[in-house]
Amino acid sequence: MSLRYLTAGETHGPQLTAIIEGLPSNLEIDFEALNFQLLRRQKGHGRGRRMQIEKDTAQVLGGVRHGRTTGAPVALVVANNDWKHWTSVMNVEPIEGGDEAKRRIHRPRPGHADLNGGLKYDLKDLRNVLERSSARETAVRVAVGAIARQLLEAFGIKVAGRVVSIGGIVAKTPDLPLDELIARTEESPVRVADAETEAKMIALIDQTKADGDSIGGVVECIVAGVPVGLGSHVQWDRKLDGRIAQAVVSINAFKGVEFGIGFEAAERPGSQVHDEILYSEERGYHRASNRLGGFEGGMTNGMPIVVRGVMKPIPTLYKPLQSVDIDTKEAFAAQVERSDACAVPAASVVMESVVAWEVAKAFLEKFGGDSMEEIRANYDNYLRQVAEY
Repeated sequence: MSLRYLTAGETHGPQLTAIIEGLPSNLEIDFEALNFQLLRRQKGHGRGRRMQIEKDTAQVLGGVRHGRTTGAPVALVVANNDWKHWTSVMNVEPIEGGDEAKRRIHRPRPGHADLNGGLKYDLKDLRNVLERSSARETAVRVAVGAIARQLLEAFGIKVAGRVVSIGGIVAKTPDLPLDELIARTEESPVRVADAETEAKMIALIDQTKADGDSIGGVVECIVAGVPVGLGSHVQWDRKLDGRIAQAVVSINAFKGVEFGIGFEAAERPGSQVHDEILYSEERGYHRASNRLGGFEGGMTNGMPIVVRGVMKPIPTLYKPLQSVDIDTKEAFAAQVERSDACAVPAASVVMESVVAWEVAKAFLEKFGGDSMEEIRANYDNYLRQVAEY
């Protein structure tokens, strides 16, 4: 059984729901750690008013008993605390009244899914599009990713993230042990490891907000402790770096992805791009560097996975862009629902979650079994095989 999940729910609906299928039995679930990941997503300098409304927590409503998975599908729910203000507008039953009562939207916002979704699904109320396309859906994806992280952690695999840049301000990249990087970025409201960069980023975000504008940035995810051989070279859709790339750009507002030195590889000779192979009794086969971000031929090579994603500025602006009313076809200044001046720090947490999911999925494909005990036996046997190669 392949690991998979589906989500459902709207940004102003009663809840977001996810069903995870394919988890093994006997995985211990740390509920506090699960909700900690949701809390991380809500932090970050530059977030808007919704983060003051919602205090996200996840309820596990199936597939877990007495703290362990049973092998059945796991059901997760993240309630929307703002639902009480939207019970009529978002009612599943028909309601009386016109456009005002239904909060109908007929003015699409540039940079959003509004117009494309309305045209595709023939919807005259664009609220039906924005309610689902909203980045609010990432809350339940973080909950799903938190379960994936716990599976990986059971096998010594750690996931970390940081902000690389915001609005052109590039963070320093100190060579820190992973645990220290996690601790230092967790204390930072912009998820960087040095105070000087932090102060500059906060000042830029504040100025951008005062100008009624928004800014984006680049975030990085690191996965350490990954064994050799996750993914495969034999078919295009089995290459793990390709699957991670798809997951990263599936995050709202993400427009680019790179591994290791990424696009910089186009500017270097091959001798400064590829990672030389070394061998020692203690470490076995390993690489002299990690310029390729832990991948060769679509497979992990035993080095940490290093992947970066580019987030565009949020398109809902208090300095509105021009658009066209779908009723009158007349020009107008795009309306504001709610907006963050900068959501890059929060996006870093979302990216960690989607990367963790893809790595966990590939891990189970490689070492799959119906229980944690069976997976452990498969994993240990493989590590012996690799050590003896």
